[in-house]
Amino acid sequence: ALANAILLILVSAYILFEAWQRLRQPPQVDALPMLMVAVGGLAVTLVGITLLHAGSQESLNVRGAFLEVLSDLFGALGTIVAALVLLFTGWPWADVLASVFIGVLILPRAWGLLRSVVDVLLEAAPAGMRVEEIQATLCQVPGVRSVHDLHLWAITSGFVAMSGHVEAVGRPSEDVLHDLQRLVRERFKIEHATLQVESADHAD
Repeated sequence: ALANAILLILVSAYILFEAWQRLRQPPQVDALPMLMVAVGGLAVTLVGITLLHAGSQESLNVRGAFLEVLSDLFGALGTIVAALVLLFTGWPWADVLASVFIGVLILPRAWGLLRSVVDVLLEAAPAGMRVEEIQATLCQVPGVRSVHDLHLWAITSGFVAMSGHVEAVGRPSEDVLHDLQRLVRERFKIEHATLQVESADHAD
């Protein structure tokens, strides 16, 4: 996924650079072969998009592959439009605008993938999860006086881990732990939670 993200960013930058070069001197383009190749590319990428779409929501690696194919889809669509414009009007800037369109669409998606990958590699809290919110929610469980040393990180895509210390009073620690783990599993979708339940007079 990291390699895919970096490659997509480099490809987008190169496409935009080439578009800038062509703005100054539009090349001669044979529109009919350009259209035929783009239509063939579109058919292939539509199959790839269909196969990879579901898995792209669960795995960063599949998401990287999905974005590679998606960039090809954008490229095919932009090329088809540019070829049709060239074929019927002869307007030389159509190819340049298609290149800009492709680069601008790919770049933010590649950047988003790169950020997600870096979050995993740095074991950062996953996007959309706030440690403060989870801590406040855990403190609402009956018998929980406080929660401290709470850590939240992504092991890989779709696998979030959490650890923390819980000060419990008035209820058996086993019952408190059961309620806490059920809460984080059902509300925050965290399956791997390691919680240490402590009494009020614990040395820590």
